[in-house]
Amino acid sequence: MEDVTDPAFRMLCKRFGADRVYTEFVNADALVRDVPSTMRKLRIRDEERPVAIQIYGRDAASMADAARIVEQARPDILDINFGCPVKKVAGKGAGAGLLRDVPRMLEITRAVVDAVKTPVTVKTRLGWDQQSLYLEDGTPFIVDLAERLQDCGITELAIHGRTRAQMYRDEADWTLIGAVKNNPRMRIPIIGNGDVTTPERAKECFDRYGVDAIMIGRATFGCPWLFAEMKEYLSNQSNLSNLIPRTMAEKVAVLKEHVDAAILWVGDERKGIVHSRRHFAASPVFKGLADFRQTRIALLRAETREEVFRIMDDILDRWG
Repeated sequence: MEDVTDPAFRMLCKRFGADRVYTEFVNADALVRDVPSTMRKLRIRDEERPVAIQIYGRDAASMADAARIVEQARPDILDINFGCPVKKVAGKGAGAGLLRDVPRMLEITRAVVDAVKTPVTVKTRLGWDQQSLYLEDGTPFIVDLAERLQDCGITELAIHGRTRAQMYRDEADWTLIGAVKNNPRMRIPIIGNGDVTTPERAKECFDRYGVDAIMIGRATFGCPWLFAEMKEYLSNQSNLSNLIPRTMAEKVAVLKEHVDAAILWVGDERKGIVHSRRHFAASPVFKGLADFRQTRIALLRAETREEVFRIMDDILDRWG
């Protein structure tokens, strides 16, 4: 969730009912080197709690050092990313790259757990590729890995239902997530992740696979109210129901609020707008609008708050 879960977006997600928010993942080596832009990612607010700070790296010693630095920011949870599939991370042996080196993954996990008092959690994937999904005896790789990570002392495990090789292609396989949850030797909560984009799908994942929680990622881009929609559907929480934007105008107002919050957080109008563009591009608010391509391009090229808001207002006039 790099360049996505900044404080501005986290606060919106929290307002709409997210039970926990995560920071952008943080490079352990950059933390140890005290890189200013990386240290800035450790800034959290009490209003966000419970909040997790996520770190990644490939060296046990530097990950332990980074964990100690992170603990000074007082997060509620310290999360280790063993799931990022992008080449610049996994290709260098960090993130999902450690699915090819389980002994090193476990060494890192033990080192981080031993380094801090903060609860340590892990996020990972089903395996490196389709060929590595099962061990020679037929045991699912992720079932075995989950037990070994639990033995390292983590307090929760989040699993994305794809291999690294799949990136974000094909459908997430929740059957293997369910196999981990239903393993009688697992004592820690299991969080499922992948392709949960609607309230109906969220309920299905809880009911069918028995997970303790669901992690929502890409589906929230430009749609932070998704948490409230899901909670309304799952438990009829009327206090959140009243928050849900129903019309295009109400949804655009939330996107504008995000722009203003991003500008305030970054401290620069243009940079704040650039930082929030990913949400414009992915927001379901604008999907399916006829003849929208040129307007979308203009929206993504706008560099001032006035211009962004004018284009959004034009969208409401034409399609709202």
